[in-house]
Amino acid sequence: MPSDDAHIDDARLVSQKPPHDDAPPTTSKNLDSDRELVGRAVTINRPVAELYAFFRDFTNLAQFMENIVRIDVQDAKHSHWVVKAPGGKTVEWDATVTDERENESITWQSDEGADVPNSGRVTFRNAGARGTVVTATIAYDPPAGTIGKLIAKLFQREPAIQARRDLRRFKQLMETGEVATAAMNRAQFEKEDA
Repeated sequence: MPSDDAHIDDARLVSQKPPHDDAPPTTSKNLDSDRELVGRAVTINRPVAELYAFFRDFTNLAQFMENIVRIDVQDAKHSHWVVKAPGGKTVEWDATVTDERENESITWQSDEGADVPNSGRVTFRNAGARGTVVTATIAYDPPAGTIGKLIAKLFQREPAIQARRDLRRFKQLMETGEVATAAMNRAQFEKEDA
């Protein structure tokens, strides 16, 4: 017959909340975090090494990430990001590469004081004759919480929307050498540029 102490230990184990969910490490999230988690993947018909090298040069990212104003690379691990936000504003942060495995993954974390605290990982997995599966997983704190997230969605600046679009543009750029754009009239172009 189990003792009362054993019953207490079992109850304590059930009531303890694990720090992360049970998903694979590339997509797991901290259950105590208020951060939003975004994960997207795309298969690109190019070799892993080519995609990794292009992505790892952060100055290339503005070619397919439409919200990036600029990225100032300070050294191999540190960069400063300026990104478009709703209402014609920008947000900025410094980021540090926290883990890097050549031709496999790049992991980063925004530094203390970021306008939009964020972290994430981009992985590159060989898909044989199909090319490479590129997966982006991003965790972020929306400015102004839920209201800020709703405003960002209205202005098409929400990270879940952007991640899907940016990966699609990355695929286009790497497979064809250019990013396809829709024809816009002057008013649409000026609105997009704002």
